[in-house]
Amino acid sequence: MTSEQSVEPESSSDEAGKPHHAGFAYALGRGLITPLARLIYRPRIEGREHVPSDGPVIFASNHLSFIDSIAIPVAAPRPVHFLAKSAYFEGTGFRGWLSKTFFQSIGAIPVQRGAGQAALDALELQRQLLDEGLAVALYPEGTRSTDGRLYKGRTGVAFLALQTGARVVPVGLSGTDKVLPVGAKVPTLKERITVRFGEPLDLSPHGPATSGRARRLATDEIMAAIHGLSGQELAGTYNEAPAHGTIEKIKQALPHERR
Repeated sequence: MTSEQSVEPESSSDEAGKPHHAGFAYALGRGLITPLARLIYRPRIEGREHVPSDGPVIFASNHLSFIDSIAIPVAAPRPVHFLAKSAYFEGTGFRGWLSKTFFQSIGAIPVQRGAGQAALDALELQRQLLDEGLAVALYPEGTRSTDGRLYKGRTGVAFLALQTGARVVPVGLSGTDKVLPVGAKVPTLKERITVRFGEPLDLSPHGPATSGRARRLATDEIMAAIHGLSGQELAGTYNEAPAHGTIEKIKQALPHERR
């Protein structure tokens, strides 16, 4: 899930580029899954009072585990949408129906994952949700941290915030990587997670969304706020796969804006 590449939000899409909200499935999920998850996993939730009760909001969070996208909607005091890969919604038979219903019930929106046009389409879906006054959850790091460190943020979250005027609520998650480590299929009940919501950030002083400098500075402010909540060690680099081949190594070495 990425915000450029690090994004994940909510339902299904009947028409290209138009999010179709989950309706009954989402209402059922909020009514059943949220209290059940709180009962079983007993999450520590801090700073709920910082979350605006209405209007467009971006929850910008660190990313440690697959269940981060469940932890945030469970802990937040208002509905939250996130992008999930379309494969979760395309299965057949009972298992396919179960997967689709579950992801709809927790506010997920199917998107094609990838760079280029797919990444732009994901940003557009999120912009539409924010324009409707909804809340979305995004991961500025771009993908899960496998070593527990906090990586540099990509600028998609800042772009959306500056473009739409949405308030950004930083989120610090801890313990989710212990409840469901990378590669595990079943979460453990022995660990507890902590979800910390920070005070909303006003990024408008950095400048317009069209400014690369404004996007970079706004992203750095978001990541500093997340770091203050999560307490993770800073990686100081982007979270991306090792480069293969000379051309890719040169591309990663050159300074460029990561969207």
